[in-house]
Amino acid sequence: MRKIKYKKGRKTHPNQLEYTGRHKKMESEMQLFVYDSVDFVEYEDIEIIDFKSCINEQKTNWLNLHGLNEVEIIEAIGAFFKIDNFLLSDILNTTRRTKLEESPDTLFFNIKSMLPTENSDNINVEQISFLIKNNVLISFQEKRSDFFSHIRERIRNQSGSVRNKKADFLLYLLLDTVMENFYVTIENEEDKVEELINLSKNSADPKILIRIEKHRDNFNFLKRAIIPLRDSLYAIKSLKEDGDFSVIELETFGYFSRLHQKSLELLEQIDSDMGMLESASNFFFSSQSHKMNEIMKTLTIVSAIFIPLTFIAGVYGMNFQHMPELQYKNGYYTVIGLMVLIGIIMVFYFRKRKWF
Repeated sequence: MRKIKYKKGRKTHPNQLEYTGRHKKMESEMQLFVYDSVDFVEYEDIEIIDFKSCINEQKTNWLNLHGLNEVEIIEAIGAFFKIDNFLLSDILNTTRRTKLEESPDTLFFNIKSMLPTENSDNINVEQISFLIKNNVLISFQEKRSDFFSHIRERIRNQSGSVRNKKADFLLYLLLDTVMENFYVTIENEEDKVEELINLSKNSADPKILIRIEKHRDNFNFLKRAIIPLRDSLYAIKSLKEDGDFSVIELETFGYFSRLHQKSLELLEQIDSDMGMLESASNFFFSSQSHKMNEIMKTLTIVSAIFIPLTFIAGVYGMNFQHMPELQYKNGYYTVIGLMVLIGIIMVFYFRKRKWF
């Protein structure tokens, strides 16, 4: 069983950028959307040398990067958009917890995206980072995935209000999509927990307890990922109160409040599910204890019945020459009958006392 936990990353100087994730062979690919309420342009496999001619700061620009292994591309993006090296380091270091960084013209946000692993009790984890600057939203993904396919379709087909709003609203949509993955993961965990509860009622297999502890680790891991997300979303409220932060428009702050509310709901659901796991664990131990008590009670009753029978057999097994009963013609049958009678009386007595 592989325990899911945050791995300790190597401490590197901010100027020495290094990707610390698992997808070392993933080649970097970039995709650019430039749009407003009237026009839309999509660039596939765009190169950094094309940024100057393709990016239009009068419109909303979404640059999405798959693959963080090619550090030189990350450095080139940072140089073009004048992104501080410590932010680039946070993008490449996938061991960092969820965080929010803001300045008057830049907003940086990273988050852990989680989805269940098929036919396994493990959870797939990917760090996704977002940066907004000058009406350009840049998303950094460790690998190619289809998390945001429906958002791309909404932009292409001008569905909903995404084309009528700016990059801050697009950030809300992307974060909302990642948070939906938490719901999918928790729902999957709940199904497995329900299965474990049913198994614990019908089986004494120790592997059930191992799986219970595994899912407890999963829920703790989810909780450790959501708590800093909750704190970061709450911090956005203070940006609204400052009044001098222009990256997020006033009418968009309400959407981030919804995300904050979702994070609270997720944490409440996790606490409830961990309570169910605790109940399953307690039931398993109670069931084991009950079965052990039943076994001990049965053995005790059997032992209690055979104690007087063993005593009688021991008495007549002594090798004395003068034992009057040994001369009786029907002595053997009398003793056997007495032993059977004693056994029946004891069983009747135990039944009457409801000891079994």
